[in-house]
Amino acid sequence: MSIPPRLAYTCILLVFSPILFSLPPAAQAQVPKGDLFFGYSRTGNDTFYPNVGGLSGWEAIGHIKIRKPFLGVEGDVAHYGLGADSPVPRTTTVLFGPRVTLGVAGIKIFAHGLLGGEHSANNDSNLPISGGTFAYALGLGVDLPLAPFFAWRVQIDRLSAPSQSPSEGTHARFTTGIVFRF
Repeated sequence: MSIPPRLAYTCILLVFSPILFSLPPAAQAQVPKGDLFFGYSRTGNDTFYPNVGGLSGWEAIGHIKIRKPFLGVEGDVAHYGLGADSPVPRTTTVLFGPRVTLGVAGIKIFAHGLLGGEHSANNDSNLPISGGTFAYALGLGVDLPLAPFFAWRVQIDRLSAPSQSPSEGTHARFTTGIVFRF
């Protein structure tokens, strides 16, 4: 006999929630704080390959503060491109690294340096692309408060894969979307 997942999650929540709420305030303050972001992202022309225009897609970011009040770590996943049969490449980046955040009156300004990888592929017989390599992003952003737990983010990065990015390319990434703060 198997237990339905919803029932199992409810039981786990009922068992652990009294423990969490019984912690003294100082212990609760030790729980890491951070934010989650999801939004629209666009790369510049020829960011990863020559003769490829700017790519549009989505980006998701998770950030956890590790040293209060301003030092944290960030994980960033983004996917760009069109449909599977398109000659335009589909590109996915996965990046991790430190982030420094300063804030006043609910407005958060941050800078990050991320390292990771990039993978691109397309179905164009004239200009086939398939491969992955090291990538990095260096950038700045601002979160503008909307509600107690939500903000709107605007971010700009220098995004590059040094071993394959054309030097004449526009190595920029623009991102905007919603932030959930916890």
